[in-house]
Amino acid sequence: MFGIEGYRLKPDGKTAAYILTERQLRYLSLKRMIDVVVSLAAVAFLIIPMLLIAIILKILYPKTPVLFRQKRVGRNGELFTLVKFSSMKDDAFSYGRKGRSMMLHRERKEAEEGRDCVTRIGRFLRKSSLDELPQLFQVLSGKMSLIGPRPLIPQEREIHVMRWDTGVYQLRPGITGWAQVNGRRMLSDERKAAYDREYLEKMSFSMDRRIFWMTIEQVIRREGVNE
Repeated sequence: MFGIEGYRLKPDGKTAAYILTERQLRYLSLKRMIDVVVSLAAVAFLIIPMLLIAIILKILYPKTPVLFRQKRVGRNGELFTLVKFSSMKDDAFSYGRKGRSMMLHRERKEAEEGRDCVTRIGRFLRKSSLDELPQLFQVLSGKMSLIGPRPLIPQEREIHVMRWDTGVYQLRPGITGWAQVNGRRMLSDERKAAYDREYLEKMSFSMDRRIFWMTIEQVIRREGVNE
C-alpha cells in the first residue's frame, strides 16, 4: 500500500519505510560506477601506504592479526565481514565476537584505570581514519559503498529496527556517511537513525559530494573517531 510519493504505508495508515524514487534508483547505478572508479584509483594511490601500515603492524605486534574482522549488517540485512587495520592489543581480540559494546566497555574501564587497550599506532590510525583503508577492497567487491549508512554489528538491535522501519537497508553500507560527518560515535542511536533516514530520502550526487568533502575536512582536522 502506498501513500505520498516515496513512502509505503502501514495497514493502519501510518508512514513506514521510504521507497527509493525512480531518479534515486537510476542514481544507484551511477553511484556504483563512481564507487568502482574512485576506489580503484584510491587503491592504486594508497597501496604502498597500506602495505607499509601492514608491515609496521606485523613488526610491532607480531601476535596480533594485521586486519581486524567483524561481522556487520549490510544491504538487505545480509551479514558480511568488515575489515580494518588492527588498532587494539592482542588480548582485546577476545572481545571481537561479543560485539562492539564489550570492546567499548573495556576501553572505558582501562582508561579509568590509566591503561589503554588501543595501541599507540592504533590511536593514530583511528584518528587519521587510516584503519578504514582496507574497506576500499570491500567497495570494489560490492559489499560496501564509499558513502552510505555505516554498517552496524548484529547486536545493535534497537537501531536495526529503526533502519528496517525506515527502509535504510535498501542501501549498501558506506565507509563514511551522513551520520558520521554529523557526530560519529557521539550520536545517540535515535540521532544516527534520523541521519540515516535523512540520507536515504535525500540521496543524490550532490548529497554524496557534500558528504565526501565534509569527510575529507574532518579527517584533516582529525575530528571524532571512526566506529
